[in-house]
Amino acid sequence: MDVDVHGAERTAAAPRADRVATRAGWGVFGGFAATGLALATLFSRVPAIREELGVSTAQLGLVLLAIPCGSMLALPLSGLVVGRLGSRRTAVATSLLMLAGMAAAALGFEAGRGGVMAGLFVMGLALGNQEVALNVEGAAVEQRVGRSLLPRFHAGFSVGTVAGAALGAAVVAAGVPVGAHMLVVAVGVGVFVPLVVRGFITAPQPRERRERHGRTAWREPRTLAVGAFVLAMGFTEGTGNDWLAVAMVDGYGASQATGAWALAVFVAAMTAGRVGGGGLIDRWGRVAVLRASCGLAATGLALVVFGPSTATAFAGAALWGLGTALGFPVGMSAAGDDPARAAARVSVVASVGYTAFLAGPPLIGLLGDEVGVLRALTVAGAMLALAFLLASATRPLSPRPGGTR
Repeated sequence: MDVDVHGAERTAAAPRADRVATRAGWGVFGGFAATGLALATLFSRVPAIREELGVSTAQLGLVLLAIPCGSMLALPLSGLVVGRLGSRRTAVATSLLMLAGMAAAALGFEAGRGGVMAGLFVMGLALGNQEVALNVEGAAVEQRVGRSLLPRFHAGFSVGTVAGAALGAAVVAAGVPVGAHMLVVAVGVGVFVPLVVRGFITAPQPRERRERHGRTAWREPRTLAVGAFVLAMGFTEGTGNDWLAVAMVDGYGASQATGAWALAVFVAAMTAGRVGGGGLIDRWGRVAVLRASCGLAATGLALVVFGPSTATAFAGAALWGLGTALGFPVGMSAAGDDPARAAARVSVVASVGYTAFLAGPPLIGLLGDEVGVLRALTVAGAMLALAFLLASATRPLSPRPGGTR
């Protein structure tokens, strides 16, 4: 009787490969969840931070600017960092750096704006490198299994933000000081991330390859176009995260707790969109789904800004969150279509995309001082129109199993 030894080896290897990919995927999900929890902790306390520091809306925007400034400094070099260390060691190092930054911000209120901004800047440095490490790892898992998974991985970010926003609403109602709240979350993130990323599979690259790819990625038209798309969608998402709670308080006269719950609705809708979005992309293709998403987000934004009541604004927050759900993760997936160049291209796309988080907070803050935060949100509508036009750049370099286009 003939025995197909090689076939048996392949059959035995497949479950092992599936287990490896599954473990790595859960690690990416957990890393994003921890990041979302950390950021939502901050965003849910934005009204309290404004009161604690005694600053205007425009000054608050400048305080929040410290995070994207740190990220923008880190991102252009993050491809080289991930290429040299690999995704696991990068994620561990940046989680500890995030702990330090959040703790410094939490303890910095006594020093005023400067102390808080210094901590947020360090937090931004950590976020920039961690963002690239998690997306490179997620793209590697996608390529390994042949399906669109990054939206689900980014749903981990949304799960974290839902938990962070809900926790924020609860601690606001309980009267917990913002510094103590941030400090506890910082320690939790610093302990959790190193535990969940142990199964990452992206290995370090040879020095020559990572430096060559790092130079050429900035000259690729498709990569830059994908970056511009991520910028537009990131601006829309970041505007909701940063300013929705404040817009509810200032524009509708709602309480701080109600503002935090509006943010929770926004990120819960994003979670739902990311959990189910991968299947839609595998069936209908990136471009068609992303363009439909832009329309849905624009509808929700209009309801938030021009709606007649708080209830209408809550419905708009849900549509806005659902419509922006896929933009950032699918853009990162497009950047990682070629595993050999994923670190460099994800770094470029993230660098371009994060310009939204650099420009967004002060722009909305400055406009908010003139026309009110609620009306200032309309700027995100123009960014959605740009994203609609740029969505075609995300079309995959080559078809994947499952029909992704």
